[in-house]
Amino acid sequence: MIQPQTLLNVADNSGARKLMCIRILGVSNRKYARIGDVIVAVIKEAVPGLPLKKSEVIRAVIVRTRKELKRDNGMTIRYDDNAAVVIDREGNPKGTRIFGAIARELRQFRKIVSLAPEVL
Repeated sequence: MIQPQTLLNVADNSGARKLMCIRILGVSNRKYARIGDVIVAVIKEAVPGLPLKKSEVIRAVIVRTRKELKRDNGMTIRYDDNAAVVIDREGNPKGTRIFGAIARELRQFRKIVSLAPEVL
């Protein structure tokens, strides 16, 4: 469960390293975001020399959460960290590589799923 003020790792090579969630997009007045939800975040840590800078406000999609995800078939998935992928307004990732496994629930973001090394 990701809520405002939550720190997240970045799972791509866009240039950002740490994000802080500031808003959950979609349904108004929702308290928590889950895997596949789009958030508005601020960059807290970035790699020097790349286009994304510290304190820049961006959109991101959540790809991993520490809170377990329960599927309809009874399977439960839990990751070691909270992670997101930086996206643009159209939903395309800004990075060219995705690091780590992502869940099958992200299939609406086809470009992210195609870049991921492993889909669970």
